[in-house]
Amino acid sequence: MNLLKNLKSISIWRILVFKSKFIISLTAFVTFLILTSALKNETRILEKQITNLNSKVFTIKKEINEVQLDFHYLTSPAQIEKKLKIIGFNYYQPIDYSKIFFNIRDFTEIQNKFSNLKNFNEKKIQKK
Repeated sequence: MNLLKNLKSISIWRILVFKSKFIISLTAFVTFLILTSALKNETRILEKQITNLNSKVFTIKKEINEVQLDFHYLTSPAQIEKKLKIIGFNYYQPIDYSKIFFNIRDFTEIQNKFSNLKNFNEKKIQKK
C-alpha cells in the first residue's frame, strides 16, 4: 500500500512539475513573442524616420549645390560686366569706399555725424 501511495505521489509530482515547466515555457515564449513584435514595430518606425530625414538631407544638399553654382556664376566678373552692359552705366552707381562699413559701430558714428550736421544746418536756417 505504501508503495502504491509512493507511486501515486511520484506520478502526481511529475505531472505538476511537467505542468509548471510547460506554463513557464509558454509564458516565456508568449512574452518574447510580444516583445519581439513591439521591437520590430519600433524599428520599422525608426527606419521610416531615417529614410525621410535622408531624403530631406539629400534635397537640401542639392539645393545648396545649385545655390552655390548660381552664386559663382552670377558673381563672376564677366557676368557682372554683361549685366552692366545690359543695364547701362547710367543706372549703375558704384558704391564709394566711404560707404562700406566693416562693423556697426562705424556705421552709427557716421550716422551720428550726419544727424549732427543736419541739426546744425536746421539751427542755422531757423536763426536766419
